[in-house]
Amino acid sequence: MPSALSGLFLLVGYIFEWSGLSIPAIVLQAIALLAGAWTFVPGAVRRLFRGKLGVGLLMTIAAMGGVLLGHVGEAAALAFLFSLAEALEDRAMDRAKEGLRALLALIPETVRISRLSGDVTIAASEVRELDILVVGAGERVATDGVIVEGRSSIDTSAVTGESIPVEVGPGDEVSAGSVNGAATLHIEATADGRDNSLTQIVELVEQAHARKGERARLADRIARPLVPAVLIIAALVALFGIVTGDPWTWIERALVVLVAASPCALAIAVPVTVISAIGAASKFGVVIKSGEAFEQLGTIRTIALDKTGTLTRNEPKVVDVQSARDASRGEVLALAAAVEARSTHPLAGAILAAAPGTAAANDVIEEAGNGILGLVGSTRVRVGNTRWLDPARLQPEAERMAARGMTVVVVEADGQVIGLIGIRDELRPESAETVRLLKEQGIDAIMLTGDNERTAKALASEAGIVEVRAEQLPKDKAEAIAALAANCPTAMVGDGINDAPALATATVGIAMGVKGSAAAIESADIAFTGHDLRLLPGAFAHARRGRRIMTWNIGLALAIIIVLFPLSLFGVLGLAGVVLVHEIAEVVVILNGVRAARRPKSVGNLTAAPSNKTIESTAV
Repeated sequence: MPSALSGLFLLVGYIFEWSGLSIPAIVLQAIALLAGAWTFVPGAVRRLFRGKLGVGLLMTIAAMGGVLLGHVGEAAALAFLFSLAEALEDRAMDRAKEGLRALLALIPETVRISRLSGDVTIAASEVRELDILVVGAGERVATDGVIVEGRSSIDTSAVTGESIPVEVGPGDEVSAGSVNGAATLHIEATADGRDNSLTQIVELVEQAHARKGERARLADRIARPLVPAVLIIAALVALFGIVTGDPWTWIERALVVLVAASPCALAIAVPVTVISAIGAASKFGVVIKSGEAFEQLGTIRTIALDKTGTLTRNEPKVVDVQSARDASRGEVLALAAAVEARSTHPLAGAILAAAPGTAAANDVIEEAGNGILGLVGSTRVRVGNTRWLDPARLQPEAERMAARGMTVVVVEADGQVIGLIGIRDELRPESAETVRLLKEQGIDAIMLTGDNERTAKALASEAGIVEVRAEQLPKDKAEAIAALAANCPTAMVGDGINDAPALATATVGIAMGVKGSAAAIESADIAFTGHDLRLLPGAFAHARRGRRIMTWNIGLALAIIIVLFPLSLFGVLGLAGVVLVHEIAEVVVILNGVRAARRPKSVGNLTAAPSNKTIESTAV
């Protein structure tokens, strides 16, 4: 708003000036100067007191110099341009942490605790270590713990990213936010309700954002040595005038030197390019939240990819069926589907999808943590995991399927194993092509996942990824990304809550797809509105081109300062000439920056999926 008001008053002031109404023009230009300066002068002064110099300080001094020389309009123009640049670049930064606390919504508000007098319900925040939690079917686990009674399957994707439900029993550890399956569990808490794996995720993300907030932007990094040099030279010019007995001439010249050295074009060189590029990126499905994120995106040399929901579809399906000699593939699927038709287990959907229209079995009994059994006609059928049902003569096939990253389901009819069903979350069809395109750009890809090592390595091999880090908890992922980023600029790509700390820690965090969790999207610097992984190499190419344009703009802006500095120092150009050259340079920089809006060829054939409200809320 201050920047917009500055521009409005400046425009009206110029109109009055051209109409010959000088006094109203000066008043309006002064208001424009104050409105624009309000956005950066206080911050520049605060940083100066902390011993930090930046573009804002030079712009402040240049504006003051323009006023002292009687050129209020020129000073207002400088303030407006710089305030606009700051507004465009900073507008989305305040959103970085919004929605992070939504993570805690995964912890239920209340929880049942087993006491000697019976079960009691208390607030989840009041849970203490060693309390016995009673978690019913479909309920979320309130805090980290160890199962002391009961067997079930739990969905741990919120913390580990494991796409396939995990079978658990007494002695197994469970994490806060996990969803219980079909049977009641008694869990001994190993962490308080206010200090568990989910609250630690929140803390990790907040710490990462705090560290990233300290990074200096490109313009400030360049201005850091420029500002003191300009101030020292301007002071020496004024001192020379005092020594030679002509103070006012040389003080005025010192002020002109300050204006000549003001980084007007430099201040707008990066933001104009960034905003043009960000606008273009949003049209092909890449929402970039800040100028800093875009600048960093063009430097990436390593990319860590989550498996579930990023490289894979996050939709388990039947990918292999092995039958015994006396049974057919169709019979194995039909019997399994008949029993699973009445099951609430997440894998049941994959089996039913492979045998649609199958009639449900009778007398179905679900063995929590093991499998399910029932009657199909007069045949007693059992379907379950390899710990419950021995694959017998199909053991070699079961081991081969497991080695390929499948979850193996055994099908038994009347006490005889008749087949095996392999279920796996399959790679996206474009995953291998994306990894190849990234390698062509000189970007190394690694897989970073909470899934088990066997599954991770099998899928990584198909995708063409050599380095795999599996069974990673959120903290492990964040530490791995921090180590990678310490050696070279690193991007993290993920879509789950468990990816949030790593996304925030990475040089650039990228959240994939409209189905990504709110926590992942809020923690990331960039969000993709579609799921086509080929957007990744396209986005990197787009950012690198933008950085080249920024580099050219910065070079031009610095060249202008280098040329104007001696001309103003020796009196060849006065204030009017200096401001005219600056304005011409700004027009050239703006026109060049607009070139960054061109759509990159590498994403020319991709169509982004429409974004949902979650992503729109974070977009610039």
